[in-house]
Formats: sequence, C-alpha cells, structure tokens
Amino acid sequence: MNQQDEEAFFERERKRMVDEQLRRRGIHEPRLLKAMLKVPRHRFVPLEHRHLAYVDGPLPIGAGQTISQPYIVALMTQLLLLEGDEKVLEVGTGSGYQAAILGELARVVHTIELHAELAERAHRLLQELGYQNIHVHIGDGSLGLPEFAPYQAIIVTAAAPKAPLALLEQLDEGGRLVIPVGGQWGQMLERWTRHGSQFEQEEFVPVAFVPLRGEAGWKENHWEQE
Repeated sequence: MNQQDEEAFFERERKRMVDEQLRRRGIHEPRLLKAMLKVPRHRFVPLEHRHLAYVDGPLPIGAGQTISQPYIVALMTQLLLLEGDEKVLEVGTGSGYQAAILGELARVVHTIELHAELAERAHRLLQELGYQNIHVHIGDGSLGLPEFAPYQAIIVTAAAPKAPLALLEQLDEGGRLVIPVGGQWGQMLERWTRHGSQFEQEEFVPVAFVPLRGEAGWKENHWEQE
C-alpha cells in the first residue's frame, strides 16, 4: 500500500470511528466531532499497532502508558465544555493525541508529562503537525503548572486517588477539572467546577486508566483502591 492509499484508508477508518464509536454514544458537540475527524490518530500510535489506531479501545505507547480509547478521549473533552478561547492544562501528555484534540478546540494548551521520552516524542510530532498553540512540559503533573494558572479547563489522563488540591486551586472561576478517580480495580470519571472557594463535583461513568504518578498521585508500587 503506497502512502496515498494508506492515508485514504486511515481517513475512512477515522470517519467510521466518529460515526460508530462517537456519534452513536452521545458525542454530539460539532467542533469536537470535527476535531476527531481531522486529527490523524494513527500518527500517535507506535508503528506495530498503527493498523489498530481507530479500534474501540486503548493501545500501548511505551513506558507503561497507553493512548486512551477514542470514545473516552471524546467524552472527557466534551465534559470540558470548551468554546474556543480557553487556556487548558492537560496532565499526562502520553502520545500527544489528547493534546492535539484540545489544540483544535482551545486557544492554548499546556500539557505536562512525567516521562521525558514520551514528552519529547509528543513534542516533535505536535510540532510536525503544526500545533503552535500546544506547549509540552516535563514534570510532576499531579502538582499542575502554577506558573501558567489559572486555567479555564484541566484534564487528567491518569487515575488519581482523589482530585488533587493543587489542580483545583489552579482552576479559574467557573473552570472545569475532568479526572478519573480511583484505584487499580476501577475508577469513576469526575468533573469538578469552581465556584469561588467552593467546588461542585459530578460523577459520570466508570473508566479504567493507568495510575497518575507524582506527589499528589499514586506512589510507585502502591496501586490499589483506598
């Protein structure tokens, strides 16, 4: 298969993903669907798994990390309620795919990754794809990035024991934090919305993520439900 045929194949697979995995499950925000149609998910997947890039499930990307199921990427993004002028923080860059989706929908995206190799790989690919509004950082994402706060939206792509206080404090007034909370045997997807010094918590669906590592995450060799 030559490159032109390969790109046409992936474009068809991407359209099928949006129609069958997203629209049918209640992903309806037009800008989000357009972004999911546009971003080449297969570019963010290791070569040995590239043929599976648009299947309904997560895939390994190295360093014990995964690229999330397309539906979960879309659902978490939809819960952020982005309108286009937001400054967004992503905790857990991973492959860079979620950051690319956010980059299509927000004014600026700061994304932070604990694993330097993953961060550097994601940075190179995002630059290659032309995302000038996405800034990749290396560090402990469980503490956020206070130097760029406040954020109108924060998304965490790994499971935390609880919503980290540092992230809640970095939310702007009315800002939303979307995060999976729980341990090894399961988590719940939560959204926290800031109202002054108070935070509204909502729960959505059970999910399964790798652990959030860092000071406000799960410690190494400690990955079980509280």
